[in-house]
Amino acid sequence: MLKCRTVWKKLAPLARASSTVCRQNVRRTGLPNGRIPALVPAAHMSTGPAGGGGGENRLYFALVGAAFVATGIYAYRTVQGDKQRYQERIEEISSRPNKATEKDPDTPIQPEPTAAEAPETAAVEAAEPEAVPEPEPQAAPSPEEPSPPAPDAEAAAPSETTEPPPEPSAPSEPSPADLTEPPPAPVVESEPPAAAAAESPAAAPAEPQPEVVSESAVEAVPALPKVPSHTPYLLIGGGTASFAAARSIRARDPGARVLIVTDEPDLPYMRPPLSKELWFSDDPSVTETLRFKQWNGKERSIYFQPASFYINPEELDSAENGGVAVLTGKKVVHMDVRGNKVKLDDETEISYDKCLIATGGVPRNLQVIERAGDEVMKRTTLFRKIEDFKALDKVSRNIQSVTIIGGGFLGSELACALGRRSNESGLEVIQMFPEKGNMGKVLPEYLSNWTTAKVKREGVKVISEALVKSVTCKDDKLEIQLKDGRLVKTDHIVAAVGLEPNVDLAKSAGLEVDSDFGGYRVNAELQARSNIWVAGDAACFYDIRLGRRRVEHHDHAVVSGRLAGENMTGANKPYWHQSMFWSDLGPDVGYEAIGIVDSSLPTVGVFAKATAKDTPKAATEESGTGIRSESETEDTATSPVASSSPAPAVQQHKDDYGKGVIFYLRDKVVVGIILWNVFNRMPIARKIIKDGEEHADLNEVAKLFNIHED
Repeated sequence: MLKCRTVWKKLAPLARASSTVCRQNVRRTGLPNGRIPALVPAAHMSTGPAGGGGGENRLYFALVGAAFVATGIYAYRTVQGDKQRYQERIEEISSRPNKATEKDPDTPIQPEPTAAEAPETAAVEAAEPEAVPEPEPQAAPSPEEPSPPAPDAEAAAPSETTEPPPEPSAPSEPSPADLTEPPPAPVVESEPPAAAAAESPAAAPAEPQPEVVSESAVEAVPALPKVPSHTPYLLIGGGTASFAAARSIRARDPGARVLIVTDEPDLPYMRPPLSKELWFSDDPSVTETLRFKQWNGKERSIYFQPASFYINPEELDSAENGGVAVLTGKKVVHMDVRGNKVKLDDETEISYDKCLIATGGVPRNLQVIERAGDEVMKRTTLFRKIEDFKALDKVSRNIQSVTIIGGGFLGSELACALGRRSNESGLEVIQMFPEKGNMGKVLPEYLSNWTTAKVKREGVKVISEALVKSVTCKDDKLEIQLKDGRLVKTDHIVAAVGLEPNVDLAKSAGLEVDSDFGGYRVNAELQARSNIWVAGDAACFYDIRLGRRRVEHHDHAVVSGRLAGENMTGANKPYWHQSMFWSDLGPDVGYEAIGIVDSSLPTVGVFAKATAKDTPKAATEESGTGIRSESETEDTATSPVASSSPAPAVQQHKDDYGKGVIFYLRDKVVVGIILWNVFNRMPIARKIIKDGEEHADLNEVAKLFNIHED
């Protein structure tokens, strides 16, 4: 089109002159407006005698003929010039591959400017659609070459090329490094004369070489992990339940390929040490190493397995013996149950054969805090993850006062942990809760009062029967107004008021959520659908002994995850195992519980004098692990032998509760048991609940735990 436009500009004056001569001839013959009457033959004007204007007609034909001849000559010369320039261009390109191999592999070859990279060539390419541009890697000038002296000719050359070189393929798009580099025309780098003289068109057979260099440049840029499009076993959530399920699946199916998807940046880890042992570590770098000493002095990490235990997600499909891969920092936002696939927050889709939902829960917050504004929320910690532990550890070292709202397991553990630190740093630690004493919803009142006194001895200021009315920020302090008029000023708040099960996927998956207990409603085999299981805090399961329940403890996550993994491989086992939980108020006082432990139920406590071995520290020395459920859940109780020592009378209101057993009754049947400073006896308690029998004398039952032996 550009050539035609140039030719037309040259011929236009001739065409206009010819038209003017024609009109003048018409007027001289007496034809107004240049129209030819129907009675006058049109041929008379052009074939009339010489005396009637024939000279002008001959001149007209001569001019038109000359114009056509000139056009032909111009077109011929243009075509010849194009062929010559094309040949020169091909020879220039053919001389480049040798230099490409000498190029530094870390420096990507700059591709030929395209319409997006070189605006000055866009008009030329748009004006000549029939031209086929060269593949980008071949047309890329080597950084070792001096740039051409005529940028205009360089830009026009690709548009004049009508056939591509014999390159097998070309990259569909340049690497990120290429996109950020300037166009090649202004890039001028010196080249040794010897290297320039060594170039020759004979190197043409090595034309594919630039493509190889370009690919190496792309590989130099870190690529995002490839997400498998399909996995036989998909585990949603990266907590204890998912890890237990993965181990169980691999134990029954050694070649299984398991993919764990978690929105946390960390590999699967245990949560209990975040509120227990980590706070008692003397290592200043504990927030980085996340290693801690157990009460028995042995050191371990909070991670279940090191990174070497897992395989990369992109290698999962090709792993000959299968394995467990963890996709961190990704959240499942949609679940298509009929299509057996999920969608991640980056729109990636993963299909599965069998799926486990182990999404756990999110910490609850007080509505008065949520309504208080951003400034109050910035000074409030909802404790759950590793990042929460790190943040609270840092904050507690830079403030004067911290208030823990909540008197349950987490609140009491954090109060004792921070209270121990207050003796060293002068930090004021306040704990407030609506009950009369610590653990008031779990422990009988007399034992709750004793626990409260223990927490106070750790340096904690306890405010019981406290209902928060409002929270405001004033004079760089948080003011907590209680409903009874009391006012508490503090620098930071830790809200430990329970856990809300994460059921975000229920709507898209069409899964049922239990209206009474929360969580996904599953059967005794932990199934929500034929190929979907739920485990951990998010599972509301049917207990064949105690009815429908939902449990939020580490041991339940281990047991339910293990069972779900077995059932995903075809075991079809019901959930009959009674999970336990434990809590330590420092290294000297701890308890383990199983079943339904609710302070509103009737209780019977049998206590004895404690010895030096009746502490959490001694228990870990005997079991070798601080996570006591790891050892006890593998044991079973068969025909326990009662102690021969005489049992004292039932003690419920004495001040010394060294060690003992608390039975929780419903319809005269034991449904829950707490072992107070009594360790490694949980299988016995589990069997008592499983039997479901009435007991006339619980003193005799207490003998099974050997609490009266020194």
